[in-house]
Amino acid sequence: MNRTYEIMFIVRPDVEEAELDKLIETFSGYITGGGGEVKTTEKMGRRRLAYTVKKFNDGLYVLLVVDAPASLISEIERRLRVSEPVIKFITVRMDEENKRVAKIKAHRDAHVKRSAQPQVNHEAAEAASAPAPQAEAQSELPESGEQQSAEVETAAAS
Repeated sequence: MNRTYEIMFIVRPDVEEAELDKLIETFSGYITGGGGEVKTTEKMGRRRLAYTVKKFNDGLYVLLVVDAPASLISEIERRLRVSEPVIKFITVRMDEENKRVAKIKAHRDAHVKRSAQPQVNHEAAEAASAPAPQAEAQSELPESGEQQSAEVETAAAS
């Protein structure tokens, strides 16, 4: 059974671009040769490391999203460990995370659908049937606002 994994590895900063491409192709070849599938490959570029790793302060980041069996992933990790240009790597299983995110999204969507349905609010219906007091209050507000602005203009003039 294939699962989805993200494999991120950091390559030494002194590696040439052509050598980096060859390294990515090599690992992609290991994955496809072992019965897996490389979904995406992303070169994230040169970034500063949080701490010094093998006397390097920055490195070239590469992210592979892979569908592969667990036995193949352990073999890829072994090869990353012994690969000289790779200074650090991490593998994260994403299928459980994707299931969790889908479950949260479905729950959120169901909640939105429930809140979008019209609800009968008796107090709001009663307030809507008596508009006279609200109209008087609204008509007073602009007048008092006009008086205040007139007072401010008079104070500014003197």
